[in-house]
Amino acid sequence: QVQLVESGGGLVQAGDSLRLSCAASGRTFSSYAMAWFRQAPGKEREFVAVITGSGSVTYYADSVKARFTISRDNAKSTMYLQMNSLKPEDTADYYCAARRGVGRYREPQAYDYWGQGTQVTVSS
Repeated sequence: QVQLVESGGGLVQAGDSLRLSCAASGRTFSSYAMAWFRQAPGKEREFVAVITGSGSVTYYADSVKARFTISRDNAKSTMYLQMNSLKPEDTADYYCAARRGVGRYREPQAYDYWGQGTQVTVSS
């Protein structure tokens, strides 16, 4: 069982930066691929980024590539999402998720554990 807690969301202006954190419980954090998803009001949950257990491989949605960076610190059982050059269309609730393996990584249903979400609002 893995419990995930996100933090770091807030209200920022377009062009600003934010760093989200996802703290995980348990002693097998490095066994899990970790991902960020987001969900805007009235829209489906969408994939943002994923990182393998070792941290050696990452994938990004095209909409955030070159602006967002996913990372993890296995010693601290924590994952991060550095978000730069934020745009109003990045406004959403951001969720972290965990799973073993990495296939179908863009699909929310492929993940076993979810956090409660943290809200990010980007004003224009």
